[in-house]
Amino acid sequence: MALIDIVKVDSNDNEFVIKYPSEDLRMGTQVVVNTSQTAFFVKGGKIFDQYESGTHTIKTENIPLLNKLINLPFGGNSPFQAEVWFVNLITKLDLKWGTPTPIQLEDPKYGVIVPVRAYGQYGFKISEPRLFIETLVGNMKIFTADKIDEYFKGKVLSSLTSLISAKLISDNVSVLEINSLLDDLSNHALNKLNSEFSKFGIELVNFYFISVNIPESDPSIIKLKEAKDIAAKIKILGRDIYQMDRSFDVLDNAAKNEGGLAGNLMGAGLGLGIGAGIGNQIGNVSNNLNTSIPPQPPTISFYAIINNQQEGPFDLNTIIQKLSAGMLTKDSLVWKAGMASWEPLINQKEMTHLFTPPPFNP
Repeated sequence: MALIDIVKVDSNDNEFVIKYPSEDLRMGTQVVVNTSQTAFFVKGGKIFDQYESGTHTIKTENIPLLNKLINLPFGGNSPFQAEVWFVNLITKLDLKWGTPTPIQLEDPKYGVIVPVRAYGQYGFKISEPRLFIETLVGNMKIFTADKIDEYFKGKVLSSLTSLISAKLISDNVSVLEINSLLDDLSNHALNKLNSEFSKFGIELVNFYFISVNIPESDPSIIKLKEAKDIAAKIKILGRDIYQMDRSFDVLDNAAKNEGGLAGNLMGAGLGLGIGAGIGNQIGNVSNNLNTSIPPQPPTISFYAIINNQQEGPFDLNTIIQKLSAGMLTKDSLVWKAGMASWEPLINQKEMTHLFTPPPFNP
């Protein structure tokens, strides 16, 4: 193969590392590094020199480590082999992200778990090209934006649940109001995710939430809106007046029930005083029932990752059944209301007894 006189590559906005296709160089070869590029001389898998934008002639004076890289037995035009790698330093702004399945968030105001979908856009640039090559690229001849997006998409999506939850809790904002926080949420996510990207020489220059969607027909959303309406009425009327208003609603419904005791009495013209007496009697009966029937423990529901998909919610009995059927293991990731992130099933106190061996009795 003929010796190379000029080493140069023209990268596009999707190529971030390109290895020059030939290793046959000679003393005096010119290396042309375009604006927004950095070039590296590599020999035996080791980086020896780095060059910024401009035209550089391969000479021992211009490449300080060249004497360690090669031997020069033939004088000034000696041939030698070395790799030249070019790193593209442009900013890539048009990468999209989105949740393939809804993420489960607990509303910090009303305690209702709702499914949420989110999507947006982000941009990045290579901030430390040498670190980028050493940690991500390896010996691949071309490294594209698609590979970067593929590598970090899992990290982005796995962080969204805790990022959004933490922001809602810190600002005490309901999921129903989340779209008013998109700018703050974007800045919060940018700061948190940048620490992960920087480990590989990459800088996130922006991270946007374009939309956070909540399915209007989902039962949990209906329940959440009802809770919000009740809270609004209590705030406007006061708790005592709201409870009185609810009592009147109960009496009105009872009066409309022609077969009921209250309806018969109202129909006989006994008036509101009797109705109030009935209300008191009903309240007394309710109080007696409340004292005689012990409160039921709250139902614990888990969401689980099965075959890389989020499923659930499942109660404890269903979880045990899926363990027996081999659909779940002690290392399967689960989440329930109040948890900041997904954790292995064996870490849940409700499940510990399933994985604890019985005492040995010889």
